[in-house]
Amino acid sequence: MRVDIHNSEIPTICRACEARHRGICGALSPEQLVELNRSTRRELIPSGSSIAADDQETTRYANILHGVVKLSKLMGDGRQQIVGLQFAPDFLGRPFRETSNVGVEAATEIQVCSFPKKAIEEMIRKSPELEHRLYEQTLRELDEAREWMLTLGRKTAPEKVASFIHMIAMHSQPEREETDNIAIELPLKRAEIADFLGLTIETVSRQITKLRKAGIIDVLDGRMIRVPSMARLYSACGR
Repeated sequence: MRVDIHNSEIPTICRACEARHRGICGALSPEQLVELNRSTRRELIPSGSSIAADDQETTRYANILHGVVKLSKLMGDGRQQIVGLQFAPDFLGRPFRETSNVGVEAATEIQVCSFPKKAIEEMIRKSPELEHRLYEQTLRELDEAREWMLTLGRKTAPEKVASFIHMIAMHSQPEREETDNIAIELPLKRAEIADFLGLTIETVSRQITKLRKAGIIDVLDGRMIRVPSMARLYSACGR
């Protein structure tokens, strides 16, 4: 049973933290949080900053507290492919692996709470609840990867762009009860969206315009988009 987040034994900085409410730290006891808090540090990382290179040695893991992280793979000839996005309060890193298996970059300005690799791996060994929470995140990411394989392999260009916007909207305000009039900021530039979806920039721009003209989205300013009805957006995803 999760201990009340207002318990005085829990470090003050952890009490209102999203990773404590919905992330892996919800599986930790007050004593474990106190222990981990001794070696954690919070960092604000600018958009576009590299967090880890593919095959770079891993020394720290992190919880994403705010913002979006871009994962990519680099080919031998220099070509790069975006292979995934991670959102708050995801755990960032691969426990018990010595090196990163993807390139990790801040797609937007992000805030993270990081901790030493050895400290969290020792807690995983001792805490079945923490191991279970990480297992749940891994399975969720696997499910999302399978959904994205369907998107890339079978969906039309309009459905791909709608699916991308739907994914961002679902992750941006996961606990919001009202599903209409959601305002979101797209974390990727249109060139990056095109790369992620296997489309051209021109095609992405055309499909966003079509979604706007159909009243499925409103383009507010730059990357800011409003979704009047999540149900209509979901229908445009081809599901």
